[in-house]
Amino acid sequence: MNAMLNDPTPGWTADVPEPLGTPDAAAIAEAAAAPARLKIERETHKLEKRLCREVGKAIVDYQMIEEGDKVMVCMSGGKDSYALLDILLKLKARAPIHFDLVAVNLDQKQPGFPEHVLPEYLASQGVPFHIENEDTYSIVKRLIPEGKTTCSLCSRLRRGILYRVANELGCTKIALGHHRDDILQTLLLNMFFGGKLKSMPPKLVSDDGKHVVIRPLAYVAEKDTARWAAHRNFPIIPCNLCGSQENLQRKQVGEMLREWDRKFPGRVENMFNALQNVVPSHLLDGTLHDFKGLKATGIASEDGDKAFDREDFPAAPGLPGVQVVQLS
Repeated sequence: MNAMLNDPTPGWTADVPEPLGTPDAAAIAEAAAAPARLKIERETHKLEKRLCREVGKAIVDYQMIEEGDKVMVCMSGGKDSYALLDILLKLKARAPIHFDLVAVNLDQKQPGFPEHVLPEYLASQGVPFHIENEDTYSIVKRLIPEGKTTCSLCSRLRRGILYRVANELGCTKIALGHHRDDILQTLLLNMFFGGKLKSMPPKLVSDDGKHVVIRPLAYVAEKDTARWAAHRNFPIIPCNLCGSQENLQRKQVGEMLREWDRKFPGRVENMFNALQNVVPSHLLDGTLHDFKGLKATGIASEDGDKAFDREDFPAAPGLPGVQVVQLS
């Protein structure tokens, strides 16, 4: 049994230690003169603790990283992949197991791509890294008519290249920077436009069956990765260099989730919790539950449907004029 299963929590989810030492007179005077700065520092420290705790919990809950793993962290140059690498480096220093990290960026030769930014940043952090150069931009532009979205083909090409690079580097896990909001957006997009109850899993086997893909930011809110990126002053690379239009459906769903988060605190968290509390017998998918074979057994069951019970939900503030009617 690996070390992570023997002792799953210490190091992964422990809080970041508070700074050591007793402040001297000069430090106290400075503190008294700069309450705003101290408040910012306290909030930043709380943010760091939360990020480390949530990433660590996701790793433990889904056994994402194991003893001896070599994790390929896919770096796009966006805030989320920077935050992912940064937090994994912090956890690596205190995790109860040994694992290695290597940052990988795919330079797709988009016009204007600042190819020096990521290598310079990663070298300054002392992180092992690999830059893969593949001109997928020209392929996509040749195959996709002008004005059509290029994201689907681009992502397929990128995925295949990254799988190959993972093999070449001997990586056992591939880490992506998708966070909680990405997962919920995907759930709603599939419901609204795809007719499926489907989202992004925190851990999956790749299309070719040869790799395990993980999403350690699965429990992290996007607003926290944005705040962390601003605090750490990551050299962000724009995501629109290819000239492709942003997925407007995803953008609209993202704005809806952010509005809910502002107006109805806790709603987004409840939606995410629902993904971890699925009751197949109370959905309609016959492949997940044997509805056809159901028969009365005469034996009481705690899991049985309370068919005539009233559903008790917490009050939903901010919904004037909405009345829930119990049908008898």
